[in-house]
Amino acid sequence: MVPLSWYIMLSAALFTIGIVGVLSRRNIFIILMSIELMLNAANINLIAFSHYLQTLTGQVFAIFVITVAAAEAAVALAIIILLARNRGACTWMSSIF
Repeated sequence: MVPLSWYIMLSAALFTIGIVGVLSRRNIFIILMSIELMLNAANINLIAFSHYLQTLTGQVFAIFVITVAAAEAAVALAIIILLARNRGACTWMSSIF
């Protein structure tokens, strides 16, 4: 069985990578992927502690976090597409839409 501390170290490493990605990049896609990394780090912690404490509460919260992450990605992608369409910066995108 994998000890709880390994899950916490993995989650901390993923969260740190996500923070560095958000703070150091200017590309919106990289920032969104970094936010997803941070949410996944939180999910690892929730599920690890849920397993350690023998409750389902953490797993239920993880499902909610996954739902919020999917909605965030969909809304962000829609905003990016609208911005690109209005600016006319991407010629290939304007030919598709």
